[in-house]
Amino acid sequence: MIHQLIDLAGRSSHSRRRFIESTAKMTLGVSLSVPFLNPSAARAQAAAGGGGKAKSLIYIYLSGGMTHLDTFDPKTDKTVMGPSEVLNTNADPVKLGNLMEKTAKHGDKLAVINSMSSTNGAHEQGQYIMRTGYNKISTIVHPTIGPFAEELLGKRGEILPDSVVVGQGTSNAGYLSPALSPLPIADPTGGVPNTSLLTETDRFDRRMEIASKLGNQFIEKFKYHGPKSYVEYYDQANKLLKSTELEAFDLNSESMRDAYGMNRLGQGCLLARRLVERGVRVIEVVSGGWDMHQDLQTNLQSRVPELDQALATLIEDLSDKGLLDSTLIAVGSEFGRTSEINMNSGRDHQPAAYSTALVGGGVKGGQVYGATDKRGKKVESNPVKPEDFLATIGYAMGIPLDKTIYSPSRRPFTFANEGKPVEALFG
Repeated sequence: MIHQLIDLAGRSSHSRRRFIESTAKMTLGVSLSVPFLNPSAARAQAAAGGGGKAKSLIYIYLSGGMTHLDTFDPKTDKTVMGPSEVLNTNADPVKLGNLMEKTAKHGDKLAVINSMSSTNGAHEQGQYIMRTGYNKISTIVHPTIGPFAEELLGKRGEILPDSVVVGQGTSNAGYLSPALSPLPIADPTGGVPNTSLLTETDRFDRRMEIASKLGNQFIEKFKYHGPKSYVEYYDQANKLLKSTELEAFDLNSESMRDAYGMNRLGQGCLLARRLVERGVRVIEVVSGGWDMHQDLQTNLQSRVPELDQALATLIEDLSDKGLLDSTLIAVGSEFGRTSEINMNSGRDHQPAAYSTALVGGGVKGGQVYGATDKRGKKVESNPVKPEDFLATIGYAMGIPLDKTIYSPSRRPFTFANEGKPVEALFG
């Protein structure tokens, strides 16, 4: 039977893909989320080293295009600010929108970049480059930070994954091995989905052995290493299923839940802190709702306080636990929003000028890098591209930025696409 399956799988690339999917489903008897088994989901998706002080990264990604004018780059011109006002922080150079009162108490820990600039004004393309460092093209899928960091720095733990993405139901490792794919957690309050075995433990273990045998025979006959990666991923998933480390994803007994905010962004940041404590290297927390073309005031009241509470609490929590110096918090979005309030009382897309922020991980707080004009419309000094922002993250984590990795088609790539880290941000 095994030989018949392998012969069938060798007939075409489509058959190979179906072979991998079907074998996993038939033999393993577990439905732990493995997004790269879905081909459509997979398609949809300076100097060497650096400071190296950041052992972990929490990347808070605000999907939809965070309005920089109402958060990290407020202006004194009331025709620009609309419903928002300028709020002073405990570090004079740092100014925030008036809905960020809790974060304002930590201005001395914030390094704000107000000179981000991109050419990508569409959501999908803008998000893609802010999470990979590369422009989205149809011929290849690039890895996000987690898989790339694991490839260059090596895997850290034996049981927990090296990277986790919170707020997404699928993930992939791009052109890297599928075994490097981040573990996707769509709902931070739900734990790891589908972790119950669908069969008895002994039978499950036998199926794992069959899967490994199938993969190895397939590799030997067709010199195709895809099955090995899938088996490795399932092997890691199996270890996690049987480990007490699975408790890290259960927030039910966590005393800090209310402090972070009982919403997906707040609970996602809480989960990220728990994972950092257990040695996970990269956690992306993706939160939507920032595409504010209409009714800006209502949308700001909904989203900004959630960000404010989650970010301020995360800073305090990591600091109290002695983890802030070794953990880099990054806040990013695909672009900013216009200084003009449109006819629907909202702000439209603006890639030419926007903001990001960094905290901890060796970054010197209480500073603002770069500046926009009086209306927040154009960058006036020290422009930073998305590639540079990701290179700055890599620099903080000690990732070798000049090391070349080759895709299966032998195309050369580097982390952050040869972006230049903003070394001035580091103390």
